[in-house]
Amino acid sequence: MKYLVMVQGSQADYEAMSGKASAHSPAWGEKDVQAMFAFMASLNDELAESGEFVDGNGLAEPARTRHVSRDENGRAVVIDGPHGETDQLLAGYWVLDCASLERVTEIALRIAECPQPEGAPEYPIVIRPIQEAAGDSA
Repeated sequence: MKYLVMVQGSQADYEAMSGKASAHSPAWGEKDVQAMFAFMASLNDELAESGEFVDGNGLAEPARTRHVSRDENGRAVVIDGPHGETDQLLAGYWVLDCASLERVTEIALRIAECPQPEGAPEYPIVIRPIQEAAGDSA
């Protein structure tokens, strides 16, 4: 079965990774960022070798987000940047093809071990099964 595994973050987290501390997150140094990328690359390599990796990417900072909807009259409404009331947004994801929910949970626990500076916020790793289309088989 395929699963979407999601990590969350905020604009403050992206700024912290650029070296700008806030009340929300300490500043990351170059070594912190390199450790995170090395961890993620190693994990992705392991998942590719096991045949479980389908796709995965980190996403650009929330400030580069665009929301598209329609108003009550059907007119397009386009808003750049994250909504002010939204603190956490999707920061990155993996699409994994795993034999069981238990296996994808093991992987999520590994993701939660990603190195980060002390005091950085920790977000839950979110797992969602991907609905298969009628006629598809795993």
